[in-house]
Amino acid sequence: MIRAVIFDLDNTLLRSDKSLSGYSRGVLERCRERGIRVLAASARPERTVREFGIFDEFEALVTLNGARVLSRGRELVNAIARASGERIAASLLPLPGAVVSVEMSGGIYASAPIPEWNASVFGGFPKLPEGTLYKVLVSGVTEAEARAALTEDTYCTAIEGGKLYQFMSREATKWGGVREMLEDFGLAPEETAYFGDDWDDIGPVKNCGLGVAMENAIDEVKAVADAIAGHCDGDGAARFVEENIL
Repeated sequence: MIRAVIFDLDNTLLRSDKSLSGYSRGVLERCRERGIRVLAASARPERTVREFGIFDEFEALVTLNGARVLSRGRELVNAIARASGERIAASLLPLPGAVVSVEMSGGIYASAPIPEWNASVFGGFPKLPEGTLYKVLVSGVTEAEARAALTEDTYCTAIEGGKLYQFMSREATKWGGVREMLEDFGLAPEETAYFGDDWDDIGPVKNCGLGVAMENAIDEVKAVADAIAGHCDGDGAARFVEENIL
């Protein structure tokens, strides 16, 4: 029996235009009425989940790929050490075309304007702005260049088809955050359905009782999934829940 559903957001529960349809909202409400926990696990920070007007849809939330977990009134932080973040930035910034940004507790800061993220341009790199460092992102570099910047306490994954690379603390993973949420609710992974589409969703899709890849997911997620849902733009995750869980 599925007692919790956990959704990645971008290109999974959300449509590609970042909207949550009325139909999907209705399915989430029916889950709650049936006593099924509705949770989320995203690479996004809390602030953008709030900006999308969907924060209150979830009883608990993994943000920033596990760097920050909000669950049952508590906050779990898996930050990158400040010295490691500065070493990563120092390694990446001299590369031609590289744009470095950092997710800090005070917001997102970048070495050049990124209008779609509303990032603040910070002139102090490789030193970091004040606050807790959750994530380092870089565009305009190759995978080899990104991985060469790794420190012993961080890992790196590609997102957006390799257009962007993100650096996280080795303690921060979506699967780790999912485990924390499930423990808080007294749930086992076997009682959980997880929906995802990208590299960071592989762990939860593989380890939850019902792992569901989106039609638009990368092949690596589909390879470990128990089932395939329809495309995100057709509300595939919600339709799968309605047809197979409710």
